[in-house]
Amino acid sequence: MRPASAMRGGAAVALACVLLAGCAQSTGSAGSGAVPGGRAAQEGGKAAAQEARSAKGPTQAAQPYRRWGLTAPLPAPPSPAPPARRQPPPADDRLPVVDRVPTRDQVVFLTYDDGAEKDPRFVDMVRELRLPVSMFLTDSVVGPGYGHFARLRSVGASIQNHTLDHAALRGLPYAGQRAEICGQQNKLRARFGIRPRLFRPPYGTYDATTLRAAARCGITAVVLWRAAMEGDGELTYAKGPGRLRPGDIISVPSGEPTGLSLRERTTRLLREVQRRGLTVGRLEDYV
Repeated sequence: MRPASAMRGGAAVALACVLLAGCAQSTGSAGSGAVPGGRAAQEGGKAAAQEARSAKGPTQAAQPYRRWGLTAPLPAPPSPAPPARRQPPPADDRLPVVDRVPTRDQVVFLTYDDGAEKDPRFVDMVRELRLPVSMFLTDSVVGPGYGHFARLRSVGASIQNHTLDHAALRGLPYAGQRAEICGQQNKLRARFGIRPRLFRPPYGTYDATTLRAAARCGITAVVLWRAAMEGDGELTYAKGPGRLRPGDIISVPSGEPTGLSLRERTTRLLREVQRRGLTVGRLEDYV
C-alpha cells in the first residue's frame, strides 16, 4: 500500500494536468503535434458553420424573390423589337397617346408617378428583382430627393417627364403647358444628362395644345394607363375588362398618406402579374 502522502501528491498532479489541459486526450499519438481535442472540436465547429453559411449564401442570392414576398421568380421579358421595326417619332400634335401597348408578348408595364416616396429599400427591390420600372417625375414633388432617383436609374429604372409642378394642363395656354413640360425636360437633363422621350400629364388630362407642346419639347409619346394601383393595394381599371392583360400600362402613384408602402403595393402588384401568367417588360422597348 502506498503512503497516503504519496497518494495525495499523485492526485494533485493529476488534477493540475487536467486543469492545464496538458494531459487531455489528443486526436493523435503523443508527440504528433495534434491540436488538443477541445480546440479541434471548436475549430471544426467554426469550419462547419462557415461551410453552412457559404452553402446558404448562394441559395439566398439566387432566390431574392422570396425576400420580397414572391413565391416564384419573375420570368425574363422577351427581347425587344429591333430598332428598325419601330415606328419613327411623329411630328407636332400627332403624338401617340397610349394606355396599353398592342402586343402578343405576355408583359405588362410598371410606371410610378410623382416621386414623393424615396424608400432606399425600393432601390434594393428594383435591383434584386431586375424590375424595368419607369419613373415619371415631377420636380416640385421630388424636391431635393433626386439622388434617390439617380440610384434607381443606376439599377435599371428609366426616368421620364411628369411636369415641373404637377399642374392640370388641359385648358392652359400653349406657353404655360410648354413651360411645364420643357421646364422638366431641362431639369432632368441637368440632373441626369438625359432628355426623356415619354411624358405623362398630371391626372391624365390633356388637350391638343398639350400634344403640340410636348412634341416641341422632344417628347415622342404621351403615356396614360389602363390599370392603377390604389393606396390600399387594389387595382382599378380605366376601361375594358377588370383584369390585367398583355400590354397593360399600370400606374402606381406615390406619396399616399395612408395605406401600403410603395414596396408593399409593388409586391401585391407582382403577385397579380404572376397569377395572370404575365411578367414585367420595359415600356421604352415598346413605345
